[in-house]
Amino acid sequence: MAANLYVHFPFCRSRCSYCSLYSRAGSSPAARAEYVESLRVELDALVHDFTRTHTDPAPTLNTVYFGGGSPALCDLSPLRAPLKQWKKGQTCFPLFEFTVELHPLDVTPAKLDELKSIGVNRISMGVQSLNDATLRAMGRGYTADEAARAFELVKSRFDNAGIDLILGYPGDPTTKNAEALLAPLATWGLRHCSVYSLQNERGLKNVPDDDTVLDGIRSAARFLKSIGLERYEISNYAVPGFECRHNLAVWRGEDYIGLGEGACGRVGLSRTRNWWGQTPQNPNKHCGSATSVETVSEKEDIKERTLFRLRTRDGIDSSHFPEWQPALDRFVTKGLLVKIGESVYRLTERGTEVCDSILEELV
Repeated sequence: MAANLYVHFPFCRSRCSYCSLYSRAGSSPAARAEYVESLRVELDALVHDFTRTHTDPAPTLNTVYFGGGSPALCDLSPLRAPLKQWKKGQTCFPLFEFTVELHPLDVTPAKLDELKSIGVNRISMGVQSLNDATLRAMGRGYTADEAARAFELVKSRFDNAGIDLILGYPGDPTTKNAEALLAPLATWGLRHCSVYSLQNERGLKNVPDDDTVLDGIRSAARFLKSIGLERYEISNYAVPGFECRHNLAVWRGEDYIGLGEGACGRVGLSRTRNWWGQTPQNPNKHCGSATSVETVSEKEDIKERTLFRLRTRDGIDSSHFPEWQPALDRFVTKGLLVKIGESVYRLTERGTEVCDSILEELV
């Protein structure tokens, strides 16, 4: 039995100006230690359950992903023992992928050594911008030069490392001149880069229009291709062989387990979501952490897992859904999709910009 595991850490030094996600900003070391201990207990129970129900072969993890928030604000070493049980007798997962998201201010030799000790072999660092004024407005707490030095230290210990960027922040010159202003990244040794458009859920003013942001993303894509990173998903680029295996597993419809406050999961026909503080049924009742479970039909399950693949360069195989064919063929004539063989459709470059509209029609 193989699984993919996502563990969420909601802790941040402070809330960034663009972020509307749940956050325990400014939490105490004691609160973070308590959270890690609760995760350790959950992981132990999870391993026990898989071992009891799937003894041949022994349970394994294909991928592990620690996201946030800033996971490295926590002492993660207590999680080493339960994680180790997934591959008996090993202290890490050399044949698998174990990613941790890092804030540049978290990057120290001691923290990187701690991550290696629990089996981490891939780093995703949230840089967001190379413009100092933009970083200050975002509330990130570092300069572009400091981010570059942090990534250099990451690369000294982790070859498989990449960064995240955001385009569309108010006043950020990168949105209108991405190729030139991202040029310093050519020397960073990136294996991966995620480029997201700003989701303005906090009502920021003077946000650039959609066309300007799309032009910026096209420019960033050209630059990343020039330094060897190929687009393999709408927002993600990688040196061939360094694609994020965890995210590909999700987009390709594989099962994944979600642990921690705010985490989602998908196992079989069940969809889980972990709530914090309140339940959606009773928003006035504080209840700590709770999990809601939704069960879908087999047809809905296949449909959901198939549709996710459209985001990737794999495309979707419509053979199980002939009712999609007329709409998909129409998108081909509009230059948004390309048809491969009898039933496989992939996004064109233009199609990546309107993928949500395509999916809405198929749903």
